[in-house]
Amino acid sequence: MNASDPTSPLEQALHQARALILADLVAGAVAEADVVTLVEDSVTHRRWWVEQWPEGAAYVSGLVAQDVQDALLEKYGRWPLCPACGSGEPHALDVEPELGEDPHWVCGKAGIVVAPVGSLGSVLG
Repeated sequence: MNASDPTSPLEQALHQARALILADLVAGAVAEADVVTLVEDSVTHRRWWVEQWPEGAAYVSGLVAQDVQDALLEKYGRWPLCPACGSGEPHALDVEPELGEDPHWVCGKAGIVVAPVGSLGSVLG
């Protein structure tokens, strides 16, 4: 089966990753065109990565989230900001596990899971 086949597990994992990250960007009201381009750039990069290591398809959502978070930090600042900590210095959430299935946004300061990747709308909205 061709990896660019939209029904392949690799493409499905990439499409799911794109959808989850876009949902979080929309929830945080930062889904501007240039930010969406960062998502597309990450998906393109991760397509190559997962073609080299098909067993890593389950990890793509967390990796794309981290890629976009890193790219946003370089250009705009921290994202997503922690909604759980109401006081103190604003800080970004982290993706955990760094390389694993079912990634979540977590607050490292409070040591809590805030939301699964793709579900920030449930806590930001």
